[in-house]
Amino acid sequence: MSFKHCCLLASLASLTFCISVASQQTQNAPPKVVAGIPVNYDEALVGNYTLPDSLVLANGKPVRDAKTWFQKRRPEIVRLFEENQFGRSPDRPKNMSFDVFDKGTPALDGKALRRQVTVYFSSDKNGPKMDLLIYLPAAARKPVPLLLNLSFTANSSAVDDPGVKPGEVWNRDKKRVPAPKAAPIGRLNVAPFLDQGIGVATVYYGDIDPDFDGGIPHGVRALYLKPGQKEPAPNEWGTISAWAWGLSRALDYLETDKGVDAKRVGIFGISRLGKTVLWAGAHDQRFALVIASCSGEGGAALSRRNYGETVKHLVAPTRYPYQFAPNYQKYGDHLDQLPVDAHMLISLIAPRPVLLQTGDTDFWSDPKGEFLAAVAAGPVYRLLGRQGLDTDQMPASGQPIMHTLGYYMHAGGHGTIPSDWEQFVRFVQLHLRPGT
Repeated sequence: MSFKHCCLLASLASLTFCISVASQQTQNAPPKVVAGIPVNYDEALVGNYTLPDSLVLANGKPVRDAKTWFQKRRPEIVRLFEENQFGRSPDRPKNMSFDVFDKGTPALDGKALRRQVTVYFSSDKNGPKMDLLIYLPAAARKPVPLLLNLSFTANSSAVDDPGVKPGEVWNRDKKRVPAPKAAPIGRLNVAPFLDQGIGVATVYYGDIDPDFDGGIPHGVRALYLKPGQKEPAPNEWGTISAWAWGLSRALDYLETDKGVDAKRVGIFGISRLGKTVLWAGAHDQRFALVIASCSGEGGAALSRRNYGETVKHLVAPTRYPYQFAPNYQKYGDHLDQLPVDAHMLISLIAPRPVLLQTGDTDFWSDPKGEFLAAVAAGPVYRLLGRQGLDTDQMPASGQPIMHTLGYYMHAGGHGTIPSDWEQFVRFVQLHLRPGT
């Protein structure tokens, strides 16, 4: 399976996590040309670059304390990402409502209580809505921390639980069709989290906004178009920002759930959904933790490094320009003019924990670029009294760094492999357990 085919499956069939090539990609050479644009995998050809300084205000003055960061510099950087990469998104809708149609059914061999909620994004019950599936440890006697997964597949395909409401997914013909009974790969392994007293929830990203060009009429962005407007303005949200917005709406519900400690909700996503959870965590400070898997270009990998996928590849007309604000397209050939980079995106999550997970042969997503971005985000974490990576030496595969700012690289390609979940459970335990 080629990389291009993998992304097509994730975009249109939505049957897997786009991680499906994790084992196969280790056997296949990465693409040398994508969308007619050459791809560099030679460190000698990366080129020289200078990163924008996260700790220097727009007026040139340095940021020396947490107050200045939160009151001045952080808002500046958020606006730069809104204007130039992800696009501005609206606040919580006034007419949003929740239908808790499964209030706490014993599930998963008695290990969990299952809740299912439909989140209506407007007063029109026939309009865009998403289904939220939640599992809480059955033995819990107080609110629990929870990891919220943004999924490439419907809830009913993500877990082996016949009690989950049958879902729908977008197919290659850009139509909603019944979801398969089980995703061929990428299933959620809920049990290890439950065993540690941690809840798990999942939502299908296609419920929020479709992952294809021309999908605006079928998702949440259509609710906010002005009369006569068919496309977002140059600084308005693409699909990544829409999916991130949907995660915030899921958190709006979780804040009402007495079984969930809403101040300890982490988020997890893979590939383009790894980009999404980084932006969600950066934009919405209520999220307590972020785990981004192989988020690559437009996510945790430095854009100014000419290695693997680049901004120009992302915004090529035949690929994913719809995932970003239209303004992002002007930087494909002018990265030196882009006022932000990945280290600043990671910095926006500080002082909250972030784990960047990648693969040592996922050259397309630039694992070294993700590591270097985390290194460059370290000064903000230290300014706020937290621990960055505290090293500039890239660790070998299988050697996790589990500080507040964490990094883990498995031996293999794009996405996750089963052993990664052990590290995810460990990271959530370290940083979201009661008393931390």
